[in-house]
Amino acid sequence: MLSPSTIAFACGLAAGGVLGVAGRAGRFCTLAMLEDAFFGADLRRLKSFALAAAVALLATQALVEFGIVDLSRSIYLTSSIGIGGAIIGGLMFGIGMALVGTCGFGTLVRIGGGDLRAIVVFLVLGLSALATMRGITGVLRVMLVEPLSLRLSEGNNQTLTSLLGAGSAMRAILVVSIAAALAFWALADGRLIRSPRLLASGLAVGAAIAFGWFATGWLADDEFDPVRVSSLTFVAPLGDTILYIATFSGARLNFGIGSVAGVVAGSLAAALLARGFRWEACDDARELKRHMTGALLMGIGGIMSMGCTIGQGLTAFSTLALSAPVTMLAIACGARLGLEFTMTGEWLPAVRKLFGVSM
Repeated sequence: MLSPSTIAFACGLAAGGVLGVAGRAGRFCTLAMLEDAFFGADLRRLKSFALAAAVALLATQALVEFGIVDLSRSIYLTSSIGIGGAIIGGLMFGIGMALVGTCGFGTLVRIGGGDLRAIVVFLVLGLSALATMRGITGVLRVMLVEPLSLRLSEGNNQTLTSLLGAGSAMRAILVVSIAAALAFWALADGRLIRSPRLLASGLAVGAAIAFGWFATGWLADDEFDPVRVSSLTFVAPLGDTILYIATFSGARLNFGIGSVAGVVAGSLAAALLARGFRWEACDDARELKRHMTGALLMGIGGIMSMGCTIGQGLTAFSTLALSAPVTMLAIACGARLGLEFTMTGEWLPAVRKLFGVSM
């Protein structure tokens, strides 16, 4: 007999393992996706992400339709829309992601490959996330997020179907239409099909998102020992993992902690099998400073926006939460700004180039 929290942890370990393999062997990386699209005119990784979103949306909404999972218990379907947090936090996360060279998920993948810089990023990101959830920078979050939130009328939430007042039949049509459009765009030109690793990783990541909802919403569901209904995201769980390690006897396992461990384990296994494991470290203090600054921005920004490229871009998107596209657009803008800075070394020219201002 396993407790609900242990079941959730084990399922998180499995789902995280899938993402770890996808990130290491399948080259599934959200920053690389944006970088390829911005500067290389290569949309294959972006299409892999779109395919993952389509699979996650379709499978998750099927779970809802059959009454297996109640997504209203998740953090994404609240009665208010945190527009300010989504935009400001998304921009901060995107800039931080560009400075580090990857996101929270990618940081765990790098740890599995032997990157010591990623361990520093993990610690700074996790601690800054904890501070923003429960500590000193939480004051900044409350000041910026709460006043800029859009309150909805009683009984409504921020799902697209709720905002449109759509019934069950209309919701099904909407879900199938969005998923079909994403899948068609991803597969139509055949380039993704000719990239089997990216194709497989997109399918696997999308399925892992839906499995996360199934695991916490059904497998680990117990009214006497409730577990938060959630799926994969990689900001708050990094902080929870640090807290669990530090307070082992006074904390309990959950899905997020399992997913963090799973990504590292999956990436490590893939790296060892491919003989790609090697120790890496920062070249100098300047590189370390850039990584720590980026991690700080990701930790604070990710909590303000209630998720990262995986948490909002795929997990929240699978619930049809309005915050998902808003946050992802802000992250993409922040990443573009951060990438321009890493190439020019100055912020002002990067801002000018981002907005097309010639001065």
